[in-house]
Amino acid sequence: MKRTAFIITVFSTALALTAAAAIAKNRGPDFSILDMDGNGEITIEEMQASAQSRFDEVDTDGDGFVSQAELAAHSNARAAERAERMISRMDADDDGKLSPEEMMHRRNPERFFSRMDTDDSGSISAEEFKEARGGMKDRGRHRKHAD
Repeated sequence: MKRTAFIITVFSTALALTAAAAIAKNRGPDFSILDMDGNGEITIEEMQASAQSRFDEVDTDGDGFVSQAELAAHSNARAAERAERMISRMDADDDGKLSPEEMMHRRNPERFFSRMDTDDSGSISAEEFKEARGGMKDRGRHRKHAD
């Protein structure tokens, strides 16, 4: 019994630390969700409670452990939600499917290519690709911090 309590404590603490890291990267629950008492501050207890809540959400059989099947089911449910949001955003003709044109409408490959081809050579070198990837990561960070 002591071992189980210890494992749960270690796991909960790890989840809380993961939540803190995710929040720092603008992923995971937002401040208002973690600030359970609404006092404008997040305590370690609130982070642990949030982590436990997320654990309980995945532990569908309530046995205090998360199995591979439970993790897979949770991941599949989240993927299905993301796919549903993507279709509702991009499906211009409301047929429940995305055509290449509907998917490309949001991204212009020619514009993307020309941005990466900084020397206008008509091709993208490994260096240009690496430089563009670094710029995309920076823009992503700016966008996340602006939200």
